[in-house]
Amino acid sequence: MNSEIEKRKILAEKFLPSVKETPEEIEGKYPKRNLAENAMVTRIAPSPTGFMHIGTLYTALICERLAHQSNGVFFLRIEDTDKKREVDGAIKIIVDSLIKYGIVPDEGEIELGKEFGIYGPYKQSERGNIYKVYVKKLLLSGDAYLAFETPEELAEINKKQIEEKVVPGYYGKWAIWREKSLDDAISALELGLKPVVRLRSTGDLKKEIRIEDVFKGKLSLPENDQDVVILKSDDLPTYHFAHVVDDFLMGTTHVLRGDEWLSSLTLHLQLFDRLGWKRPVYGHLSPIQKIEGSSRRKLSKRKDPEANMEYYTKEGFPKESIIMYLLNLANASFEDWLKNNPTKGLKEYPLLINELKRGSGSLLDLKKIESFSKDYIGTLKTEEIFDRAIAWAKEFDSELATIMQSNRDYTMQILNIDRVGDKARKDIIKWGDLRYEIGFFFDEIYSSTVIDEKELSDVSKDDIETIAEKSVEIFNANLDKDSWLAKMREMGATVGYAPDAKTFKASPDKFKGNFGTVAKVVRVLLAGRNQSPDLYEIMNIMGKDRIQSRLLKF
Repeated sequence: MNSEIEKRKILAEKFLPSVKETPEEIEGKYPKRNLAENAMVTRIAPSPTGFMHIGTLYTALICERLAHQSNGVFFLRIEDTDKKREVDGAIKIIVDSLIKYGIVPDEGEIELGKEFGIYGPYKQSERGNIYKVYVKKLLLSGDAYLAFETPEELAEINKKQIEEKVVPGYYGKWAIWREKSLDDAISALELGLKPVVRLRSTGDLKKEIRIEDVFKGKLSLPENDQDVVILKSDDLPTYHFAHVVDDFLMGTTHVLRGDEWLSSLTLHLQLFDRLGWKRPVYGHLSPIQKIEGSSRRKLSKRKDPEANMEYYTKEGFPKESIIMYLLNLANASFEDWLKNNPTKGLKEYPLLINELKRGSGSLLDLKKIESFSKDYIGTLKTEEIFDRAIAWAKEFDSELATIMQSNRDYTMQILNIDRVGDKARKDIIKWGDLRYEIGFFFDEIYSSTVIDEKELSDVSKDDIETIAEKSVEIFNANLDKDSWLAKMREMGATVGYAPDAKTFKASPDKFKGNFGTVAKVVRVLLAGRNQSPDLYEIMNIMGKDRIQSRLLKF
């Protein structure tokens, strides 16, 4: 009669006849990384199941910074073992997003379809035989077994567990194939039945594992007692198994990921232990959240457009402002560092692990993103603003792009208003605001502007006409700014408006209003609204013909 060990060999050979390599041979292809003792090897390992989530980019940024600050390695691995959920083009989105935001991996698919590094393949769907080598190892040691339940049988197990109000899953008495003999498994294979491979867990929910999480500190978690699937019936591994094998072979020292994986941590540690490997250090980041009503919730892929990085691209946020915001989410000290180091590059900021140890997670704050964006655009030279604005508009506002390109010098003058000196104008929050902020300068856009009568509801029609006509005459006199302003104040006084707020406040009964109302009339007629850059600068750039046609049109 065959011994237990011999039967395991027979089973493993029947189940995995094509697997000829040994674990030692596989590991010989993955040399130990030659890095300093404290160097971190981190990775970002997204699944190609849709768009790039801001939380994924946040995690990638932290992994990249911590690795490179320690003179370590940051790599990209594509975890594409769930083929049912894979979305065409999603890998390109992942690669393009990382490169766009300057989170450049040292290894992996850094260019679409082209891998860099000696620890590949970096796409899990191309590593199938590697996983099977280790599945075979666990079958031979008895740490894994074949299970042949049908979906209907598993559903029946789940139904009974619900009725008995017990923890759902495949364990204990519910793990039917765990206690079946190797002869039963061999017979099932010979009948052509297709199994999954399950880990034979030795865990006990009543016992706890104590670990040190990079971000959450000391944790006590219940052991894993589930006989989870490690190889599916389609011959692809589950995430649980694949990432353990990959992180060992690729030399990952720190697995930094979202805390949705915290509940699986003891399983992953168990897999490392059963395979006889040193555990990496794990760190679980709290998710980016948002306020809904009076409570906080995790940012949703389905509910929240701002979860998708494409949202920020369409809105026209500069990529630098997004990185600034994410660094500020990670470390509250970032904003002070930025103020104290205005000429330094963002990669020079030293990310601090201790500041990442937060409780429930950071809140997404669009106002804060806008603030970083506005300040960043305010630091750019006019030429760069023009180039970036055109690049955005070509993709998302073709009419504006055509108009700006056709009137390049005029547009440069517009963008240069109030950009000289220490206090540069900061009215452009993002490129998506360009049409509103500068569109009125162009006749093609202004022609469709409908002036809101409420803006001038406090001024009589006669006064509007007089102010408009006189303003044209004063501008045509070619005065410098101070002289122009003095003449405008004198003109306003002849119509009944105090030359300044102080005079109006001293004798409010003598005037219809102050000079601010006069300026408002001119501004609304020229720009279609009462908010704009410096009025004198606007008029000088627009020129006499444009000013006359707009002011006298009323």
